[in-house]
Amino acid sequence: MAKRTGVLEVAVLGLLHESPMHGYELRKRLNTLLGTFRAISYGSLYPCLKGMVRAGWIAEEDPAETEGARPGKRAKIVYKLTADGKEHFAELMAASGPEEWDDDNFGVRFAFFSRTDAAVRLRILEGRRGRLEERMDGFRNAAARTAERVDSYTLELQRHGLESVEREVRWLTELIDTERANPRPAVPPTPRTTTENPK
Repeated sequence: MAKRTGVLEVAVLGLLHESPMHGYELRKRLNTLLGTFRAISYGSLYPCLKGMVRAGWIAEEDPAETEGARPGKRAKIVYKLTADGKEHFAELMAASGPEEWDDDNFGVRFAFFSRTDAAVRLRILEGRRGRLEERMDGFRNAAARTAERVDSYTLELQRHGLESVEREVRWLTELIDTERANPRPAVPPTPRTTTENPK
């Protein structure tokens, strides 16, 4: 999964899996999903949408057919997932490699865990925990090496970073234990309708 575009692509496909949306609504939902520190601009959203339309993963609904469209007023384009888009999203949800454990990708993948197979969810959670345990070791080693050479503010920042990672590791461990004890099936894909583009 490519870094920024890949994250945006997965998020758009996942949100459109729920229901068709126009660009403004998508941007609002994406900013909620991805968090305030990674606000999505129209300058990054619309090129992504256009590329996904070209790939055949999403389709633009004709603004003239959009409910509430008034003559003389520009109607909002509504984007909807195609059958190919649903298949592509399912493929993305089946991936469980190191890219899915990264800071940029993990949150988005986690947001769509209900559509992810239980075994894949577990691999991603365990991979993420392993990645963070390595990070914890790095924090501890750096703190031990630099404790006498840095000021109290830098030490405090290192302590804060370590505590944040430790907290996430504990959370992941709880999730892993729950997944192992009671794996929930993924939400089945919605059946094709006659309005979707056939393969």
